Amino acid sequence: MVTSAPENPQNPADALPKSWDPSAVEAELYQGWVDAGYFEADPGSDKPGYSIVLPPPNVTGSLHMGHALDHTLMDALTRRKRMQGCEVLWLPGMDHAGIATQTVVEKQLAVDGKTKEDFGRELFIDKVWEWKRESGGTIQGQMRRIGDGVDWSRDRFTMDEGLSRAVQTIFKRMYDDGLIYRAERLVNWSPVLQTAISDIEVKFEEVEGELVSLRYGSLDDAEPHVIVATTRVETMLGDTAVAVHPEDERYKHLVGTTIYHPITGRQIPVIADEYVDPEFGTGAVKITPAHDPNDFEMGLRHNLPMPTIMDKTGKIADSGTRFDGMDRFEARVKIREELAEQGRVVAEKRPYIHSVGHSERSGETIEPRLSMQWWVKVDKLAGAAGDAVRNGDMVIHPKSQEPRWFAWVDNMHDWCISRQLWWGHRIPIWYGPDGEVQCFGPDETAPEGWEQDPDVLDTWFSSGLWPFSTMGWPDKTPELEKFYPTSVLVTGYDILFFWVARMMMFGTYVAGDDAVNGGKVPFKDLFLHGLVRDQFGKKMSKSRGNGIDPLDWVDRFGADALRFTLARGANPGADLSVGEDHAQSSRNFANKLFNATKFALMNGAVVSEVPARGDLTDADRWILDRLDQVRAEVDEAFEKFEFSKACEALYHFAWDEVCDWYLELAKVQFVDGDVRSAHTKAVLGTVLDQLLRMLHPVIPFVTETLWKVLTGGESLVIASWPVASGVPADADALRRVEDMQKLITEIRRFRSDQGLKPSQKVAARLEGIDGADLVAQVPAVRSLARLTDPEDGFAATASIEVRLSRATVTVELDTSGSIDIGAEIARLRKDLAAAEKDLAATSGKLSNDAFLAKAPEPVVAKIRARKQVAEEEIARIDARLKELGQA
Repeated sequence: MVTSAPENPQNPADALPKSWDPSAVEAELYQGWVDAGYFEADPGSDKPGYSIVLPPPNVTGSLHMGHALDHTLMDALTRRKRMQGCEVLWLPGMDHAGIATQTVVEKQLAVDGKTKEDFGRELFIDKVWEWKRESGGTIQGQMRRIGDGVDWSRDRFTMDEGLSRAVQTIFKRMYDDGLIYRAERLVNWSPVLQTAISDIEVKFEEVEGELVSLRYGSLDDAEPHVIVATTRVETMLGDTAVAVHPEDERYKHLVGTTIYHPITGRQIPVIADEYVDPEFGTGAVKITPAHDPNDFEMGLRHNLPMPTIMDKTGKIADSGTRFDGMDRFEARVKIREELAEQGRVVAEKRPYIHSVGHSERSGETIEPRLSMQWWVKVDKLAGAAGDAVRNGDMVIHPKSQEPRWFAWVDNMHDWCISRQLWWGHRIPIWYGPDGEVQCFGPDETAPEGWEQDPDVLDTWFSSGLWPFSTMGWPDKTPELEKFYPTSVLVTGYDILFFWVARMMMFGTYVAGDDAVNGGKVPFKDLFLHGLVRDQFGKKMSKSRGNGIDPLDWVDRFGADALRFTLARGANPGADLSVGEDHAQSSRNFANKLFNATKFALMNGAVVSEVPARGDLTDADRWILDRLDQVRAEVDEAFEKFEFSKACEALYHFAWDEVCDWYLELAKVQFVDGDVRSAHTKAVLGTVLDQLLRMLHPVIPFVTETLWKVLTGGESLVIASWPVASGVPADADALRRVEDMQKLITEIRRFRSDQGLKPSQKVAARLEGIDGADLVAQVPAVRSLARLTDPEDGFAATASIEVRLSRATVTVELDTSGSIDIGAEIARLRKDLAAAEKDLAATSGKLSNDAFLAKAPEPVVAKIRARKQVAEEEIARIDARLKELGQA
């Protein structure tokens, strides 16, 4: 728990709690940032603009690890740019999520035995708005928990009045331009929801089915007949042809003739089409244009009839057979049974594993179905989206994702934008009493007696306008003038096509509009990160039971630990694996940073002007040079969206160099009243100040807490980002510090070999220090290596030579009386036995020809490395035993 600080603390460190407890400070810190208005963007500012729009989460949703990664990276970018002097807008909002939200409310009504039809359209929509006010937006509270620095004053919802106006405006423009049309086409149909759904709402799963081979035509082998295979027997009721490859010699005599349909009794044509693979199955396929995407395209090419033989609920209808009224799955069984009775089932393969599309929302099997829908003509729009990347108007990170982008936008099919729902943006098309059809914009009113189209728009239509509709388009607003085009879009590569492509199409479509400030694209950079997987690299899912609730990690480890874990694993386009060990490591890092800063404050570290380099020690100059180098590495990584590299550089600098080395060296230099001590305290304060600033975008809570006490500043949120010192690096200081580190490290290792405890002091003599140019470093070497000056009667019982850049230093230790010889010999013999056992095992494997022939090279290489380590360990132990008279 946080302990209250004294009213007049004697030392700044007293203002800090005893230990870092995130849960005690995070909520208060975040609310303080919001109340201070730090995240609110001013479009009238003279600062350069920087903007990101939050990919709007569904109003029904809650944060999962993918969201947490998105938000962490966007927050890091915006916090850094704010510190760099930009006027930053990070605009939040939510998507109305048509199908998901309507489904939630319908399920609530079903508890009371009600349906939406019992209320009617208007009252039902009122119910949805009521649910949205009371239960929607859980994710907003979760965003606050992880520290999202969004401008809450500009929070948007895709069904807001302003965004609805944008939707109606662009629909009318596109309709008038001939880019929106109505046509009967094949769609993904959900029999449960009774609506068309988008590709992203279809999840393909491997299922057990049956592959049935059926005989069309005559049962007499001497008469014309064809055998086809299908997993969906029921669709044969809608067959209008059998297709073969035009070069298939087996069927050339049948092309152009008709063949008997065994259920309907119709004669259907045998057609030739290059789509058919003559090597697959029998080389003949049944064609059901109204219920299969590939068959539909073939039906268009050959002008085939396209009868729909299922109704909206997935029941057989209008087939003219006794199967009308049956559910599609019941009909599948009954039709197969009838065909078997006729002797037309040639073969059955059960189970047959194949991929089948399922509704993400309702879980049922999706039915490809011919349906009258509204469509966007995408050829020109998609072409403009592709050209924007080719011309460099938008840059994709990583570049390796570009081919996927072009493959998608260059081959995009027209987009079905209508949904048979009540919740959503209603299509602004009206029908007159005499068959008139007209689109009315937001400032127009349909004549009395006209009826509006009952369908609503695909959710992706309104979210595709998100970058500019949220800033007031179609009006010309200060926000659009300042912040559009947005600076970067951060999202996962898995929705590259569904959402990003649609935003690019709409953005390039309105590019000539004065309101969007001449922006050619909705965002200048597109950063695509990978998927968050578990620690074993497996995709997280409820069925696997390996999903992680990010808020659980916030509760247990703190928001900083969650954020650092995700950012540290994030590289452009690459998946990242995370587990509880990673979160604990990140929590340990926050604790390390807290304890190090508190220790520095307790020892007088201050943030003040750094003395001239000539007045500083080698250690001081070295750490300042490293600070400059790390800042440059971090800046370069952030600019390239290489979050992992930035975090790794900061982590190792903070832990390995500042905490493990410089703090220890600084202790030696802390001498009361000494000028050098004052200089070191100023250097330490400066290094921590700059380090906390650089870490703030990723771990804002612990850095804010420490920095305010260290500097007395108002907030890191509005502090400046570190810049280069402009002082050339001191190569000599670096060389001496690196030599000193090597010497101390080797002495520590040697002490361990001698059986000395880490805290145990031992007398030692250092030879060759002058030649190594390390005279000034001797106090630090003795302090950090736990060595005392030799006294009268000093007798060297062990020694080590350390080769440094300029000379070899000999270290002689007097270990007499410092170790238990008997215990040391016993320990060494135990270690020797273990090493010899490992040597025997590895040698045995490496001498086994059968093993070497079968084992992968990495495995063999690993065993060779183990063998070498064992040999070196045996040599070391033997040498030590000889020193102890145990040859």
